[in-house]
Amino acid sequence: MRRFFLLLLSIGLTQAQASPPASNQPASTADAALPTPPPTYQVQPIGWVRKREGRTFIELYEEYRPALLGVDALESIWVLYWFDRNDNREDRAILQVHPRGNPANPLRGVFATRSPVRPNLIAMSRCRVLGVEGNVIEIDDIDAFADTPVIDIKP
Repeated sequence: MRRFFLLLLSIGLTQAQASPPASNQPASTADAALPTPPPTYQVQPIGWVRKREGRTFIELYEEYRPALLGVDALESIWVLYWFDRNDNREDRAILQVHPRGNPANPLRGVFATRSPVRPNLIAMSRCRVLGVEGNVIEIDDIDAFADTPVIDIKP
């Protein structure tokens, strides 16, 4: 039986932002209050990072194989994945870091860095496509551990 890991995201999107206004006019959100507490969303992985014999792959669940049509013609893709091994309440609360963990670097907000410490553990890497076979994409490399959940792929 295939195991699904539900990944919970707390993203501050209001319903008005999620769907277009009925009047087809842009909704002004300048005065709108953010919902409290923020809504929670569920994300399911579409596949997993696999590493073997010095090679790196994105293995998708079989049901997503049709979505790979045309990926073999791309030079590179963006792979979005979940920093699942970095998920704890304390790290999610850290909002400023020294880039690359080096105290000599000036303190920055996490949104101005590529730090894996973030409120939501969504990561992305630009990867060169080496080939596609079935439901598997071979890529040059990715800044993720083996068996990291993949949540999306974009050209």
